[in-house]
Order: sequence, then structure tokens, then C-alpha cells
Amino acid sequence: MPYYIIERNYAEEVVTPVEAAADINLINDEEEVRWLYSFLSIDRRKSYCLYEAPSIEAIRAAAVRAGLPADVVTEVTGRVMPSGILTPVA
Repeated sequence: MPYYIIERNYAEEVVTPVEAAADINLINDEEEVRWLYSFLSIDRRKSYCLYEAPSIEAIRAAAVRAGLPADVVTEVTGRVMPSGILTPVA
């Protein structure tokens, strides 16, 4: 299944969604997407999330249902490691 990086921009500081994670994961399950992890910017107004999903449309549908922005969604196929070697995302 393809992997995607999602850039999310927030108008306000985002609070770490500990309480919301279960609900977000339930929506993701229903849309057949899997949230792997996220990075949060220092100002807490932007996040970068790695997802596994069948399509960009599935990611956008899950984001809409969860009330989350999905400003930029980019399919990724590999990681460039510090050694310079390209490895698969998973």
C-alpha cells in the first residue's frame, strides 16, 4: 500500500491529540488509512504526518471526517538515509 506525507496547517496552536487519537484511528480504520506517526513544529501550528493509504482521496476523506486539515498530501516511495542509500518507507 502507498505511503503519504500530509502537511497540516493550523490557525491555532495544536494540542497533542491524546484524547482524540482513538476517534481519529477509528475514522482512519473506516476509511482504510493508517496513521503511522506525526512531527509537530516548534510553534505547534504545523504537523507532518506519515500515513499508509490506498489513495490520496482516502486520506482526504478521513481528514474531513476527523475535522483535520490536509493542506498538502504527497505520495512517497523511499527514504534517503544519512549514508546516502535510498530505502523503502516501510
